[in-house]
Amino acid sequence: MTSILSRLLGRQPGPEMRAPERKQGLPMLAFHHPGRGLFGEASGVALVRAGFHRNPVVHRCVRLIAESAANVPLALTVDGAEVTDHPLEKLLERPNPRESGISLLDGVFTHLLLFGNAYLHLLTDGETAPLEIHALRPDRVRVVAGPDGWPRGHEYSLGAARSLIAIEPEGLQPILHLRLADPLDDHQGYAPLCAAQVPLEMHEAASRWNKALLDNSARPSGALVYASPENLTDLQFDRLKAELEQAFSGQSNAGRPILLEGGLDWKPLALTPKDMDFQEARNGAAREIALAFGVPPLLLGLPGDNTYSNYAEANRAFWRQTIVPLVRRVSGAMAQWLQPAYAGRITLLPDLDQIEAIAEDRSALWKRVAEASFLTDQEKRNALGYGAKAKPRAPRP
Repeated sequence: MTSILSRLLGRQPGPEMRAPERKQGLPMLAFHHPGRGLFGEASGVALVRAGFHRNPVVHRCVRLIAESAANVPLALTVDGAEVTDHPLEKLLERPNPRESGISLLDGVFTHLLLFGNAYLHLLTDGETAPLEIHALRPDRVRVVAGPDGWPRGHEYSLGAARSLIAIEPEGLQPILHLRLADPLDDHQGYAPLCAAQVPLEMHEAASRWNKALLDNSARPSGALVYASPENLTDLQFDRLKAELEQAFSGQSNAGRPILLEGGLDWKPLALTPKDMDFQEARNGAAREIALAFGVPPLLLGLPGDNTYSNYAEANRAFWRQTIVPLVRRVSGAMAQWLQPAYAGRITLLPDLDQIEAIAEDRSALWKRVAEASFLTDQEKRNALGYGAKAKPRAPRP
């Protein structure tokens, strides 16, 4: 039977190659392949399917951030004063007939985390009155740059159909493009999922290793040793290999005894502690994925690297460092986008007083401000982010 070495070199091994004194003269082949990434360098739909659809760590991180951020109450002010029963509040509560405001924002935050971009499309009555707001899939939107390099519109694709939504020179814009900053791209954002691509591949590879180990009776493979001085023929080798794969591989054949004959001997192989380190590598990859999304590993139940003393402290850090800045970014951009449709200077900010996770921080802030005797009542309200007192609602006729 020809060896792998002889097949690679394209000749049959001669007697001089089998002689012990000629062993050092044999040609050496170094096999080294770093492996190919599961998803390549490109982001987009393939990476989202591999991460959000198939990886539990990515899926949980995205759902935890998106659901938490979408449920943060927003406070609306006009010219620095809180208002109630404003048309913008009604629009945000029911932005379109298909979804609620929470559902719309859930999609926006999910798009930002997975694609680095989110697009909101505004429908008006033909003038300046907003009627509906819809979230567009980022993989269907392309920024169209003008001769000067600045965007002049957005092209939306659905199948073979293409439509260009132009950017208005002034006034209310039909498209709001939200993106996470990418220093190497003028128009597109960079998603946390893209930054977590390498640990995602490591986690995927470790999971597949574990799955393959379970498929092989939860133990490593062995070596079938042929003790006869004569080598097996190619036909015997292929037949023996096929019988082993069909009769003794897979879950259905777990624990099945092997009947050996003709000088065959089975030598089981064991995993060394170094070989079994893939489980720690899997946990480390999961922690790096959580780090890319800004989720403390303690909130996901991941072992190791829990730098927070308890769950409550990790949850407060999660809200302060991840949720609140993300909500401020999106709500501020939406207020600026919809400003031309309403009179007065409008602002949309997260109502921090209604976030239970940071209630202790707010209580400490209230106490410090309340004890500041050198501040007036209005200055104290401004320090707490309340602004002027709410305007009284006009009586109904």
